Amino acid sequence: MSEPTATLMVDLIISLDGYASADGWPGWWGLEGPEYLAWLDEEGKKEFTTLMGANTYRVMSSMSEEASADSSGFSEEEGGSLTGLAAMPKIVFSSTLKEPLAWPNTELISADAVEAVRELKRTRSGTLTTLGSLSLCRSLLTAGLVDRYRLVVFPVITGRTGRERIFDGYPDVALELVESRTFDGRSQLLEYIPTVIDGPPPARQS
Repeated sequence: MSEPTATLMVDLIISLDGYASADGWPGWWGLEGPEYLAWLDEEGKKEFTTLMGANTYRVMSSMSEEASADSSGFSEEEGGSLTGLAAMPKIVFSSTLKEPLAWPNTELISADAVEAVRELKRTRSGTLTTLGSLSLCRSLLTAGLVDRYRLVVFPVITGRTGRERIFDGYPDVALELVESRTFDGRSQLLEYIPTVIDGPPPARQS
């Protein structure tokens, strides 16, 4: 009988000019629509284990706790998405966080994240997916551990206010498109099989 093998998917939202967020803009740049939110809800029901770094854990666990309060300032859609994260299996990689962790269903791993994920892929089944954690995503991709690279591209350019440039520090990566769809006539899902490459291919001979 073959050993279980988990699939790793990097999952990111991004502006058209490559930022993960922007100062002064609401979540999802205020461009989430009913089709996208319905898809998020369906994705949240799947048996994924979510991976993140310490900074993302601190931010998202705090937001999830705040969203569960009656007096939170989140919209109904944002609140539902954030509170739903509490029930999902999660793994946080950190040498500074200590157990017990306050956010439910969260496992703490203090070992090197790349080697830990390599072992998780070998010993677990199902799908491992990322939440934010841009440096973690970059390290896992560079190590050749990512099976799927999925973006939802929002139709906005935040050249002046954008924060967290996603692709800075990446290696060269060839991408094979395996799925695409449009949400609400404006946001585009793109899912790829990534292959880290040494650089440009040889020039074609005429």
